[in-house]
Amino acid sequence: MAALGNRGTVTEASGFKPEEDAQKLHSAMKGTGTNEATIIEILAHRTIAQRQKIKEAFKQSFGKELVDNLKSELTGNFEKIVIGLMMPAPVYDAYELRNGIKGAGTEEACLIDILASRSNAEIKEIVATYKKEYGKSLEDDICSDTSGMFQRVLVSLLTAGRDESTKVDDAQAVKDAKEIYEAGEAHWGTDEVKFLTVLCVRNRNHLIRVFQEYQKIAGRSIEDSIKREMSGCLEDVFLAIVQCIKNKPAFFAERLYKSMKGLGTTDSVLIRIMVARAEIDMVDIKAEFLKMYGKTLHSFIKGDASGDYRKILLELCGGEK
Repeated sequence: MAALGNRGTVTEASGFKPEEDAQKLHSAMKGTGTNEATIIEILAHRTIAQRQKIKEAFKQSFGKELVDNLKSELTGNFEKIVIGLMMPAPVYDAYELRNGIKGAGTEEACLIDILASRSNAEIKEIVATYKKEYGKSLEDDICSDTSGMFQRVLVSLLTAGRDESTKVDDAQAVKDAKEIYEAGEAHWGTDEVKFLTVLCVRNRNHLIRVFQEYQKIAGRSIEDSIKREMSGCLEDVFLAIVQCIKNKPAFFAERLYKSMKGLGTTDSVLIRIMVARAEIDMVDIKAEFLKMYGKTLHSFIKGDASGDYRKILLELCGGEK
């Protein structure tokens, strides 16, 4: 029942007794009013695997679903986080993608956040889970909701075909960098297919090398060129791919920062990242956040959210450092 990764703020609770947790949660929701503090104390400090055991114990002891109970007792963003925490990772990603697609207007940020940052194995699981949960093909749903080159990039990412070896072919890296340069900066109009072929297929180490070569040839970073050459969702997805290849925790740190700065909060982004990364790499995301913005993620959340929503976010963020 270990955590999904080893750089998370949520780690396996020792002396774990699912029956006791189920009993406490039941008591917290019994009668009038809900004891949110108990819900936060338990669910924000158990791994996803442990929460599944609590769900089973709850059903055995009380003959009803814990998630249904939570839904009937909680509301708003606090409910969204708690329900998200109760889902296994691929189920949560599939659920987020489904919501991102089926609402009025597509939430492209959701499709980009998830598909640009997950490994091949994770994407395969998401695709299978989506089919199982919703009886539909994720690719079909994405295709009916997006178009053009943006759609083609998403479809390519969905194939989960990225080379995951660590091999760097120097000659090929130079060739890749030249081809991207010639497809973009060097001529009128941009041949986006070249970007897709390199950015969606090559392995991480190889791409790091390509980006270094590109800088030499173009005299600017690949990100700068993407910003100059492209716009809208296509620009966003290519930038996300590059950022995730270079430094995934920094990608999420920037997403969190943008979700909270300025007027209003993009809660959907804040919730999705805090839930999905809590037991994978939240420690690294916090470190990158501090490095990039000179403020702690903790202080940002504290100043931005309120009530039980803020409390559970801060628990998932773990500590002020």
